[in-house]
Amino acid sequence: PQWCQNAISSVLPYTTKPQPKPVVLLDEEIEEKHVRGWGNGGQKLNKTSSCVQLLHKPTGTMVICQDTRYLQQNRKIARKRLTEKLDLLFNGEHSKAGKKIQKLQARKHKQRQRSKKKYGGVSEDAEKSEDGEATKKPDTENSKPE
Repeated sequence: PQWCQNAISSVLPYTTKPQPKPVVLLDEEIEEKHVRGWGNGGQKLNKTSSCVQLLHKPTGTMVICQDTRYLQQNRKIARKRLTEKLDLLFNGEHSKAGKKIQKLQARKHKQRQRSKKKYGGVSEDAEKSEDGEATKKPDTENSKPE
């Protein structure tokens, strides 16, 4: 019955996952510079100051963005990247990027485990001797008796 499920769930201990702290960028904490661009993109890119450098003063974290030819787009992209960097710095593995990294690491670990199960451990042919050189065992089946 419904009343029984509610009674059981109220008795079980309540556990919460640690919530990541939201990162808020304050204009007072950010130093923004507009510098001339460099690299591919032609004369227009190299003549105008469309590259954006953002410095978060409390942490000393710097982000440089020169993705587009336009200053306003670069400012928007740079702020987004700075927010992501600070999120990773403050929240660590609970941040959006941290969770993505953990997911990739878990996938790689699972692939390695499958590979070890399928192919076994290290092959005998690739064993290293004390010299550090790979030694190959003689193949007795294919050798011709003299």
